[in-house]
Amino acid sequence: METGTQNHSQNFTNPSPPGICPEMLEVAREAFRAGDYSLAAEIYGSQLADLQHPDRGLCLRKGDALARAGRIREALDLYCTAANLSRLRPEELQLLVESIADSLREKELKLSSLERKTTYGNQNNGKSGETSDYATKSKCSGNGDIEKFGDMDESEESLDLFACGLCKSLLSDPTTLQCGHTFCKRCLENERVTECETCKYKLNKKNGQLYPIGFRVNVVLGNLLDKWYETESKARKLYLEGESLYKKQEFGAALEMYNTAIQLAPFDYILMGKRAKLHTAMNNYAQAVQDGDSSCRLRPLWPKAHYLKAVALTKVGRNEEALKEFLFCVALRPEWSSVKLEAQKILCEMFSSAFENNSFPSPLRPQSSYTQLKPSLLNSINLSLTDERLSDGCSKDTKTLGSVLSSLPGSSLKRRCHSDSGSSQGFELPCKILKQDGECLPQKTAVCKGSREVPIHLVDSSDLECSLCMRLFYEPVTTPCGHTFCLKCLERCLDHNPSCPLCKEDLSLYLATKMYNKTFVTEEVIIRYLSEELAERKTVYEEEMKELSNLNKEVPIFVCTMAFPTISCPLHVFEPRYRLMIRRCMETGTKQFGMCIADERKGFADYGCMLEVRNVKFFPDGRSVVDTIGVSRFKVLSHSQRDGYNTANVEYLEDKKTEGEEYAELVRLHNSVYDQAVAWFTSLKDNMKSQILSHFGSMPGKESDPQASPNGPAWCWWLLAVLPLENRAQLTILAMTCLKERLIAIRRVLIFVTRKRSS
Repeated sequence: METGTQNHSQNFTNPSPPGICPEMLEVAREAFRAGDYSLAAEIYGSQLADLQHPDRGLCLRKGDALARAGRIREALDLYCTAANLSRLRPEELQLLVESIADSLREKELKLSSLERKTTYGNQNNGKSGETSDYATKSKCSGNGDIEKFGDMDESEESLDLFACGLCKSLLSDPTTLQCGHTFCKRCLENERVTECETCKYKLNKKNGQLYPIGFRVNVVLGNLLDKWYETESKARKLYLEGESLYKKQEFGAALEMYNTAIQLAPFDYILMGKRAKLHTAMNNYAQAVQDGDSSCRLRPLWPKAHYLKAVALTKVGRNEEALKEFLFCVALRPEWSSVKLEAQKILCEMFSSAFENNSFPSPLRPQSSYTQLKPSLLNSINLSLTDERLSDGCSKDTKTLGSVLSSLPGSSLKRRCHSDSGSSQGFELPCKILKQDGECLPQKTAVCKGSREVPIHLVDSSDLECSLCMRLFYEPVTTPCGHTFCLKCLERCLDHNPSCPLCKEDLSLYLATKMYNKTFVTEEVIIRYLSEELAERKTVYEEEMKELSNLNKEVPIFVCTMAFPTISCPLHVFEPRYRLMIRRCMETGTKQFGMCIADERKGFADYGCMLEVRNVKFFPDGRSVVDTIGVSRFKVLSHSQRDGYNTANVEYLEDKKTEGEEYAELVRLHNSVYDQAVAWFTSLKDNMKSQILSHFGSMPGKESDPQASPNGPAWCWWLLAVLPLENRAQLTILAMTCLKERLIAIRRVLIFVTRKRSS
């Protein structure tokens, strides 16, 4: 890092102090930029050795290099020399603070730089100020500024189904977006939240509310959370009430809410942190320190807990302990620049107070004769690196930074301890958490992430039943009004009426989007805790789909118009029964259904054509245009119905093949009728030909083998579709399985229409 070197560059300009070689300084700077800190320190040291009196800027440069090299104890000597020459500025201690934090992070927290980037993120590089630095991570103000975006291990976070993806607390007033992800209603209403935190689905917001309905609570999930986590849910609601009062500056009422909430959930580290912040605002600094300490114990790797405690400690003048907490913050989140600056300021003051009214000899003299630091500075550096808050079951022996440094070679740091109120004993932490009234509670890990499980005895499948089919949710979907249904059940209801089946809320816009995404939390709950019931439900669904996929039995029949093999048949679908039918054809993967004309006696004709869906275009009101093409003919064996639309058992028709002389005669007839058809089409007026071509396309060409297709030549069906025939006449020809008879019938029709036009 080059920053520290640049901060001290003014000490070597116009002119350089006598005895300093500019070329060697440039080599040292290059070594520093290249990361060879030991070489840089050695060069700076050689330059210092040539001086009669120590140069402050050179001391700082060497101190920065030694700090970056991990030789912090040696670096302290150089910073002390510089401080004795002239008061240090906070920005000059940036690399020292970062190096101490690195030592804490890598040696004690066991977090490498790669793990740190993965765990804590690497945002806001170089940006200063808590508001910008932390609020960027905290996109929601539902928990104020103690929310924890990017502070936790995401692999661990993903284990908890019931934590809001924004505030990371138990879902309160769970609200499901159209994308299927669920968050706290209060979090979503925050003006800074403009998209789903999980999938980046954009929220259409107006005045903080989702347009047009607003944010509605997921009724099913809300009831489940109140039932399964009654105490925690109550505490969460009290906490949110307290937060609202806190923002209104009604501190006393807010504190009462927080106290009641903590009594219900004494191990909620966010609650503890929020109360610590409130106590600070109320000038109750001792209580703020206590709550901050409890929050640190409950969530050791939460940087905000250490920050809250540090702020409270500074208010009571315990700067040495505050420095320790600020350094933990920097260790846990190196990009939190405002906290880093606070640590630099405190450390700067300690260096300054350490050398008040003290002379500081040259470093050329024996080091043991001059390294006499004030106890306050010594104790501030005596930081607990493995106290029990961060050890997680490790040995309780305290390893201090001073002891770590003293084990390094070349020691010149002589430490003196004292027994006043600022001694290192002030850093010792009790093994129990203190409540506000002083009562002790056994230490316990906070309820969070993977530890929140559903009480099995409270799991009841009836709580997760669709109100439409009265069965376990299958592919649960939550409407914008907050009600949950099976996907297929909801779609069928919206076919008939664009309103919620329960509350009658208008869902026209929801219908228009066609975003029927599954509610992930609800589905995961069913998978985890009702697996056997889900397996049975899935079996029933698969059997239904298998039955619907049979293209011989109970084939869906669209009763509308004549359709022919190889000929396109565009359809405008608007009736609810046919919406359902088309959707099922697509879901089963068959993409096929039968087309028959109506029959007054039977409902639909005894012959028809199977159509295959090529494309479906949906309209906002639920209507659709379906592009289909004929694939095969069939004969109806029996008529029936399913869910409002017609079905039939069918057998498929194929033309009978001929051989020998009969085949030769068939070919001659085929060629003759084809030529006759071309002549008829050519004789039509241009406007009529244009209409036919735009609707049916060009006439297919003559085939060399008229029996190649089981349905006969494609041009026959094209011609039959465009000839001015009644449906009954077309149906008679469609039902023929003898190509010769079909060709003769077409020839008769051509002769008839030609004569009629001539007359």
